[in-house]
Amino acid sequence: MNIFALFETRVREALESLTRSGLLPEGLDLSRVVVEPPRDPSHGDLATNAALVLAKEARQNPKALGEALAGELRADPRIVEASVAGPGFINLRLSPDVYHAVIRAALREGEAFGRGKMPGGPVNIEYVSANPTGPMHVGHGRGAVFGDALANLLAAAGRPVTREYYINDAGAQVDVLARSAFLRYREALGETITIPEGLYPGDYLKPVGAKLADIHGRALLDKTEQEWLPLVRRFAIDAMMDTIREDLAAIGIRHDVFFSEATLQGENGGQGCGQGGGQGGNRVAELLAALREKGLVYEGRLPPPKGQLPEDWEDREQTLFRSTQFGDDVDRPLLKSDGSYTYFASDIAYHRDKWLRGANELIDVLGADHGGYVKRMQAAVKAVSDGQARLDVKLCQLVRLLRAGEPVKMSKRAGEFVTLRDVIDEVGRDAIRFMMLYRKNDATLDFDLAKVVEQSKDNPVFYVQYGHARRFSVLRQAREALPAEDFSREALLADADLSSLTDPGEIEMMRLIAQYPRVLESAAAAHEPHRIAFYLYETASSLHSFWNKGKDLPQLRIVNPTDRKSTRARLALVEALGGVLASGLAVLGVSAPDEMR
Repeated sequence: MNIFALFETRVREALESLTRSGLLPEGLDLSRVVVEPPRDPSHGDLATNAALVLAKEARQNPKALGEALAGELRADPRIVEASVAGPGFINLRLSPDVYHAVIRAALREGEAFGRGKMPGGPVNIEYVSANPTGPMHVGHGRGAVFGDALANLLAAAGRPVTREYYINDAGAQVDVLARSAFLRYREALGETITIPEGLYPGDYLKPVGAKLADIHGRALLDKTEQEWLPLVRRFAIDAMMDTIREDLAAIGIRHDVFFSEATLQGENGGQGCGQGGGQGGNRVAELLAALREKGLVYEGRLPPPKGQLPEDWEDREQTLFRSTQFGDDVDRPLLKSDGSYTYFASDIAYHRDKWLRGANELIDVLGADHGGYVKRMQAAVKAVSDGQARLDVKLCQLVRLLRAGEPVKMSKRAGEFVTLRDVIDEVGRDAIRFMMLYRKNDATLDFDLAKVVEQSKDNPVFYVQYGHARRFSVLRQAREALPAEDFSREALLADADLSSLTDPGEIEMMRLIAQYPRVLESAAAAHEPHRIAFYLYETASSLHSFWNKGKDLPQLRIVNPTDRKSTRARLALVEALGGVLASGLAVLGVSAPDEMR
C-alpha cells in the first residue's frame, strides 16, 4: 500500500475535475507532478507540487491554482486538511484511518509489504569482476556489496535481475599470474626463488604452486614456457576464481553468470560460466561485422589527446568506431597496430552479448578509476542495441581501512593490500555489508574496524539490528505479562484497535512505515541502495525513542498489563515496523536477528 502513489492518483483526478470545469486547459503535461513527504512533518503528511509546476503552462497564478486544487482535495474524506503554502505547494493532512490501513497492510503482507511491480524489462548487473590474479581486497568488497544490494533492491521492486561476474582471463595480467605461479611451483619442488619485479609477490600463490607440484611432479620443468604457460595459466585462474567465489560466499554474494573474457574470441575459457556465460564463436569479430554493416566503422586518424601525449599514442590511420555519433567525446579505436582487438572492442562485444541475452537495462559496477570508461560504453550500448538498451555505470570510491582511527597495515598473505577475507573474519558479514552501504557509492568510505563492532547508537548496523531484535523482545514481554492473550500477527490484524495510537512517537512510526514502499521504489529507480540503509536507521531510531519514553512515562509503555487495548495496538505497530526493518535488511543482505547478544 503506497499512500504516495495512491494520493498522486487522487491529485491527478482532482486536476481532471478542474479541467472538466474549464479552470485548466486540456493536455497539460503532468509528468512533473509528485506527491512526497513535506520537508517539515509539522506541515502535514503529504505535499504536492502540482499547482507550482502547472501554473505557467496553465497561465494561472500558482497560489490561486493551489487553492482551487486544495478545494477539490478537501472533498476526499481521507484528507482532513489541505492547505496552500509558499508559492503554491499543497500540504495534506490525512485521516488516521489511512495510517491504520497501512499498519494492517504491513501486518497482512509481512516482509512482502512495499515490494512492487516496477515497470521495465530484464536487468543485467555486472559487479565485482576482480581480475583473477589474487584474492579480493577491501576495495573489491565495496563494489561487490553495492552490486549485490542493488540487485536485491531491483528484484524487490519487481524487476527480473541477472547477477553477472566478468572473468578477465585474457591479456597480459594472466600471463604474469601464470609466471608467478610457476615460480611458486619451482619453490614447492625445493628451489630457492627470488620474485622479480613485475610478478605477484603474495604468499597466496604458494598453495597453487604446491598443488601444481603434487599433480605434475617435476614434469613441467622439462617443458618450454610456450608449453607450460597455457596449462599453468588456466590452472592458476581456476584456483584464483575458487578463492574469489569462497570470499564472495562468505559475504553472502552469489552470481548467476560467470562470463569468461577469453570466450569472446572463441578461446577455451574458464569452467562453470553459468547460463549464457561465454559460449560460442568469435564474438568480437561478429561485433565488428555488425558495426560495419551499420556504417559505424571507418578508417581514419584521431587528433592527439589534449595535454601530455601517452607513450603508446600513435599518429596513424586506424579502424575506428563512430562513438561520437552516440554522445562520446571522440571516436574510438577497435584494432591495435598489430591487428589485435583493443580492450574497447572486446568490451563492446561483451555488452552486446548481454543485450542479445535479453537484458534491456545494463548496469556496470566499477571502481572510481573507470570514470573515463562511462561515455564510450554508453555510446557503444546505444549503437549495438539500436537504442533499445541503456547502460548505467555506478562508480564505487575508495575504502580507507582504519582501526581506531589509524590506517591498517597491508596483509602479509596478499603482500600489497588487506584482503577482504581478513576483514570478514574480523568483523563479520553484517557489519561489512551495512557499513559499505551506509554511504553513497561515489563518496570515499572510512571503514573503522573498531567502530563497526561497537554496540552503540553510533554504530548503525548494531542500532538497526537491535531495533529488529526489540520487536521480538516486546512480544516476549507481552506473553509473560499477559499469558492468556494471543499476540500473533493474525490476532493483532483481526482485533487490534489502532485508534489509541495518538502519541507523536506512535504517529512518527506509522508515517515511517507508510514511507517504506516509496523509499523502496525511489531507491530502485535511482539505483541507490544507500537510501534503504538511511531509512532503516531512521525507522529503528523511532522505535528506540518511543521505547525510551516509556521508561519515564508508564502510560507510554508498549506492554502495559493494565491497558490491554493500547498494548495490543502498540504490539501491532511494533510488529509492522519490525517487518519493515526485516524487509529492508534483507534488501541490504544483512541478517535480522531475533535477539542481540
